[in-house]
Amino acid sequence: MRLTCPLCGERDRREFYYYGSDDYLRRPAEGAPAAAWDDYLHNRDNPAGETRDLWYHEAGCGQWLAVTRNTVTHAVLAVDLVAPVAQKRGRK
Repeated sequence: MRLTCPLCGERDRREFYYYGSDDYLRRPAEGAPAAAWDDYLHNRDNPAGETRDLWYHEAGCGQWLAVTRNTVTHAVLAVDLVAPVAQKRGRK
């Protein structure tokens, strides 16, 4: 599988670290009951079809990416930066 990083271009998936579903970004609130944390940490869906996952470009720019892909066809539908990149003055 190949992913197109918005900053680095098309790369082999071995440059990236798969972190899981973007549900990971929706943590239980502080003080949530233990059952909510248990569900958050240990239970995952395994959907067939379109998913949105969190990936880290470990061997590249070091950015977190949200990848929309189809788990049945393996088609990558979109790759988006999770957070905007700050541009440094004087750098090209």
